[in-house]
Amino acid sequence: MKILCIGRNYAEHIAELNNERPSEPVLFLKPDSAILRNNDPFYLPDFSNDIHYEVEIVLKISKIGKNIETKFAHKYYDEIGIGIDFTARDLQSKLKEKGLPWEKAKAFNGSAPISNFINKEELGDLKNLKFDLKINGETRQSGDTAMMLWDFDAIIAEMSKYFTLKKGDLIFTGTPAGVGKVNMGDRLVASIAGSEMLNFEIK
Repeated sequence: MKILCIGRNYAEHIAELNNERPSEPVLFLKPDSAILRNNDPFYLPDFSNDIHYEVEIVLKISKIGKNIETKFAHKYYDEIGIGIDFTARDLQSKLKEKGLPWEKAKAFNGSAPISNFINKEELGDLKNLKFDLKINGETRQSGDTAMMLWDFDAIIAEMSKYFTLKKGDLIFTGTPAGVGKVNMGDRLVASIAGSEMLNFEIK
């Protein structure tokens, strides 16, 4: 299995990082070694002093597909969860300045905590799905899929042009505004439509 991610998919997040608004989706990958399950703690790595949280809705691919048309994309996922795309922001900035790939800043061990997954039919309108991240009880990010530049089906269609999607693959769909640094001892709680899905500690 693989983890496919889209960057810069919420306009306010693009603005807060002073990034250029993309004309097409920004895609990148994480290896399966990035996954953290079962609310396991995230251990701060020694190669960065500025690890940022980015809460995202995560899709689980349910069948194999490539070159998927947007109108059929909804048939390729049945379950939805939530995850954190941890980013070594200091390292990413250095790599971007040199025009180098982001992998060291995005794809390191444990950089993709994920929740359990629930049937998408339980969530109602997926084009107006609210989610949030609290740190130590304070809301830091509030997202709504209505604010996406590219919705779930558009993301799947775009990704499947380049990467064959396989059953069990995970798609991180982008983060809203409000990203920031995590610190040792922080407690992260992520929810979809008010239901807690993810709850873990930074160590």
